[in-house]
Amino acid sequence: QVQLVESGGGLVQPGGSLRLSCQASGTIRGINNAGWYRQAPGKQRELVATITSSVKTIYADAVKGRFTISRDNAKNTVYLQMNSLTPEDTAVYFCNAEIRSWSTAMYWGQGTQVTVSS
Repeated sequence: QVQLVESGGGLVQPGGSLRLSCQASGTIRGINNAGWYRQAPGKQRELVATITSSVKTIYADAVKGRFTISRDNAKNTVYLQMNSLTPEDTAVYFCNAEIRSWSTAMYWGQGTQVTVSS
């Protein structure tokens, strides 16, 4: 069974950095497009960044220049490097990926909490 597991969240002070990881497990033949989303309390889930299989990236305006999405195909892992964090970045961060297994399907991780506070 395919699963996506996020890690790397936590509490960080404003201006700090965190790196989130999203690892796919199970019978994995490859990952196509993948992305990170976030959901703050009382708000809808929003796109943060996406990366294609050809490593083309797209970022939300709110994170451009501060966040970097990357991938390691050998490890079936997608990363989100977050720098210059602000309290407005506080949210649960979710990984989403189109995974090639016995079939191809979209999967979501369970989410990891990121809290930016002094």
